[in-house]
Amino acid sequence: MTNLAANLVATAQAHPDRTAIKLDDVELSYADLHRASAAVAGMLVERGISPGDRVGIVLPNLPAFPILFHGALLAGAAVVPMNPLLKDREVEYYLRDSEMSLVFGWDAGGDAVPAAAQAVGVPAVLVGPMGPDAEQLGGAAPVPEPVERDDSDTAVILYTSGTTGQPKGAELTHANLRTNTATTSKSVLVISHEDVIMGCLPLFHVFGLTCGLNAAVDVGATLTLIPRFDPAKALAVVARDRVTVFEGVPTMYAAMLHHPDADNADMSTLRTCASGGSAMPVEIMRAFEEKFGCIVLEGYGLSETSPVASFNQPHRERKPGSIGFEIPGCEMRVVDDEGRDVGLDTPGEIAIRGENVMKGYWRRPDATAEAIPDGWFRTGDIATKDADGYYFIVDRKKDLIIRGGYNVYPREVEEALYEHPAVAEAAVIGIPHPEWGEEVGAAVALKPGEKADPEELRDFVKERVAAYKYPRQVWLVPELPKGPTGKILRREVRAPE
Repeated sequence: MTNLAANLVATAQAHPDRTAIKLDDVELSYADLHRASAAVAGMLVERGISPGDRVGIVLPNLPAFPILFHGALLAGAAVVPMNPLLKDREVEYYLRDSEMSLVFGWDAGGDAVPAAAQAVGVPAVLVGPMGPDAEQLGGAAPVPEPVERDDSDTAVILYTSGTTGQPKGAELTHANLRTNTATTSKSVLVISHEDVIMGCLPLFHVFGLTCGLNAAVDVGATLTLIPRFDPAKALAVVARDRVTVFEGVPTMYAAMLHHPDADNADMSTLRTCASGGSAMPVEIMRAFEEKFGCIVLEGYGLSETSPVASFNQPHRERKPGSIGFEIPGCEMRVVDDEGRDVGLDTPGEIAIRGENVMKGYWRRPDATAEAIPDGWFRTGDIATKDADGYYFIVDRKKDLIIRGGYNVYPREVEEALYEHPAVAEAAVIGIPHPEWGEEVGAAVALKPGEKADPEELRDFVKERVAAYKYPRQVWLVPELPKGPTGKILRREVRAPE
């Protein structure tokens, strides 16, 4: 059985009474999670969902998410997770592009999902924190055993984007996720059924999905959820639930470290922390380890690599500022523009090959061929490799902005700006920020004779993209820098002091 949901079935048999999911006073055992997921699978089959059909989930970190996720997998569907902060125009794009058969939304999540689903003609099921109610389930026979799927069948489609064009769906197979999950739980973080993992990373993001939910289910650990990260809440949950493994992005570590409650927080059970999403400042890492008596392991990965590709590991030397070395089952190289290896300590693009690399981009063979021209996935990240095999990120070849752990793709924000009638040209860039890592900024050139002030433009975009994406800083320029072909040179755009 290659279906990723087989992990839940096996763990529910081995540890039926172990707490699988916890949200404050609400607890689901592995037997409960399996039972609820089987009911969802039955509901989907009853509604005509066939193996390979796409099912969307637009939810924050609530118990409903793992229930729906495993329910869809049990039925053989491919899951399309989406950020609940997305606006209806963004959700509508994902529904259309993935040719979705059904989408689950949160009944307290606003109008974005219902509006997008209605526009596209996709059935929407709005659920509460614990998933579908009895009426929504409709008395369908549960499906407790996973529908047979091949290793190469798509389990999850995660939408990501380059610097141009619309977001693309990275197809992660059952084998991609099963092997990356097992490597994470058993080789990298080394967790067991006795561990309690903090679930403050969003489950719709591949970091939280693989290293949090899937890793917990793989070994029977407990995942204690926080629907939206808050440093005070995180400190309190670590103490209350005796958390042993914390996973987060650097801004989370900084927020917890500097919070007034940190001095009196009981973090004595915390053993291992994993950081990813962006570079962890060495000072923050050292201070966090010293204050809370744990180790912080920094790693690297992308949606296209399921995500884990490299990690520092507990039993080996950790070099400050390094993303560690390749995990088992994954190969990494540092190459030039022609795909040739560069020398040690020489900057080049990270290329990855292995069991964690996606099948391709959903119905985008052109983009897949560009990203994987020779069997090696080109990440767009610039790094060096030292004599000991450790990698160090130098820069991003792509213009991806990482704001507080969330990926912001400049082209998406620029497209929203171009919808304003006064805008002639726009370039969105990342601006260093002490709290968020990067802030979103936009340089805008107006059409001749048109008028618009930065506040107006900022509010215009705010209404059209998720809250973490809109540019907090907008400035007007006479024109934007361009190359010989007339292409806007985003890298030459500088924010005003």
